[in-house]
Amino acid sequence: MKKVSPLAPKEGFPTLPVIDGAEFASAQAGVRYKGRADVMMVRLCPGTRIAGVFTRSSTRAAPVLDCQAKIGGQTSEAAAILVNSGNANAFTGKSGIDAVERVTASVAETLDLPASRVFTSSTGVIGEVLPHDRITAKLEELCGSLDATGIAGAAQAIMTTDTYPKGASATVETANGPISIAGIAKGSGMIAPDMATMLVYIFTDADIDQETLQAMLAELTDRTFNRITVDSDTSTSDTLLLAATATGPKPDDMAAFRAALQGVMLDLAHQVVRDGEGATKFVEVRVTGATTEEDAEKVARSIANSPLVKTAIAGEDPNWGRIVMAVGKSGAAADRDRLSIRFGQILVAENGWVSPSYSEAEAAAYMKGQDLVIHTDLGLGDQEATVWTCDLTHDYIAINADYRS
Repeated sequence: MKKVSPLAPKEGFPTLPVIDGAEFASAQAGVRYKGRADVMMVRLCPGTRIAGVFTRSSTRAAPVLDCQAKIGGQTSEAAAILVNSGNANAFTGKSGIDAVERVTASVAETLDLPASRVFTSSTGVIGEVLPHDRITAKLEELCGSLDATGIAGAAQAIMTTDTYPKGASATVETANGPISIAGIAKGSGMIAPDMATMLVYIFTDADIDQETLQAMLAELTDRTFNRITVDSDTSTSDTLLLAATATGPKPDDMAAFRAALQGVMLDLAHQVVRDGEGATKFVEVRVTGATTEEDAEKVARSIANSPLVKTAIAGEDPNWGRIVMAVGKSGAAADRDRLSIRFGQILVAENGWVSPSYSEAEAAAYMKGQDLVIHTDLGLGDQEATVWTCDLTHDYIAINADYRS
């Protein structure tokens, strides 16, 4: 059994609301893992609108390419999502494409819906042929166990090096009744998303058109999943799908719906970081005072992705010189003599030098906490950005050194 991350939610997997029009099932297909669920299915009612964002990796996997091709041309027919863990079906050439076609065709036949409305994802080892027959052999079992309350099992089935399943939800009140939002995610390593994070599936009963849904998802992804990093490595398989079954009311306050959706997305994004491989610290990297938001994000990512910064955090060492280094190498506009650095509320450096009030002992005590904030103000403007990351420990090396063995 894997040791659950010390940063995992203490209450465990949350109770998620039932989304009318969405049913879930999971099964043990033995794609790679033995004795655990490794495939999940979602059946979505007719009229469901599906939005998606995906990795922009130039070596993205066959399922990603298939999903991307389907997002733009949707019909009102029923839909399905099929996900396997243990094998990414990435860098597998024509066999990867064939596997996707066989799985989607079989799901379509089993559920009596068009193959164009079947969206698949695969996550796990790269470069190994997907044993798709093990998945298709389980489709009747999956179909027979579809349940509106089965989302927790689906969250378990999509895990790879994750130490816990990830879920989040929200409710939006409208004049015509509540709108529910429920989401699940997997992700632990190879996390530096570029249009999504490893695998995320969010469901709502809101009656909202696909174009609006797609635009909203793309906008909010840039503020949530695209602002996290575990190890600076972008996956070949990043997929985020948002399905609106339209069985509930229309949002009468789009800003409230957007805020609720963003809250679910940010919660899931943070959980991915909290389950970062070997992580013991959750770190918010906040950059203010930049001339542009792009520069603020550059600096934040430079700090968050620095192995030197991350290992210092793992060692509970308030080595603020490494923050200075990361700012300088970021490529963003910066002025040494206007720079200030804080660990939480502790002013560490200002005006190009260590602060006269700085206490190394106080900073060292702060670094022993599990939730940390590194705040850098560039002193040049009014733009800002925040990125969330974790520390880099010996366990990260152990997990990835043994990943395929």
